[in-house]
Amino acid sequence: MKILKYKKKRNGQYELQLESGEDLVLYEEVILNFDLLLKKKIDEEERAAIFHSNQEYDVYYVGLKSLKSRFRSVYELRSLLMKKEYPQELVEKAISKLLKQGYLNDESFAKAYINEQMITTSKGPRKIEKELLDKGVSSDIIFRELTVYTKEEQIPKIEKLATRLIKSNRSRGGAVLRKKIIHDLQMLGYDISLIEEVLNSLEFTDTKDIAKKEYEKIYKRLSRKYSGRELEYKIKEKLYQKGLYYED
Repeated sequence: MKILKYKKKRNGQYELQLESGEDLVLYEEVILNFDLLLKKKIDEEERAAIFHSNQEYDVYYVGLKSLKSRFRSVYELRSLLMKKEYPQELVEKAISKLLKQGYLNDESFAKAYINEQMITTSKGPRKIEKELLDKGVSSDIIFRELTVYTKEEQIPKIEKLATRLIKSNRSRGGAVLRKKIIHDLQMLGYDISLIEEVLNSLEFTDTKDIAKKEYEKIYKRLSRKYSGRELEYKIKEKLYQKGLYYED
């Protein structure tokens, strides 16, 4: 198969026009490895080898480009490359090469991810741990790297979040409010023992005004259906569910 024309592209690749009308876009390494700037012809066997080699470089460079745009775990990169339907053999070869070159490293990824989440989010260690596990990072690496997220780092965040929840509360009080705060902070990944420790040091706002407003709101709604003692019972029941108590 005769090579009719060579054309160097802006991205460093070469476009080869073959006598058959086919155009091959190849990486520079493939051009050099197969001496294609010197050859005038290639046979079918050599063409197949060239295609395989070029695809190998393609998998590698796609992986490298994705790592330059965002740091990824080995699992994430493998998933990304497999979704592009590259042969698994070439995916594993590219990953192995990137690991040896230091572009891919789950320990470095976990360290960077944890630091970023600590600085930019309100997430606790358990939530970060789950996210890293979902990204395929081993539990041993996560355990080692999460030691940086100390109790001293967590307490100010818990205090800030709990205070915000207390101040923003408009319809709950007492044990119900406390239970909600504990639930919300656990969902963010903080341990209950540390949450309880912080909550015991905080002062909850006076719920009298909240109870009064809720009483009036519930009264307005239920008075259309109930009256007398039954109405009062129903109102107190609703207030109790919100952790509130009100006597007019």
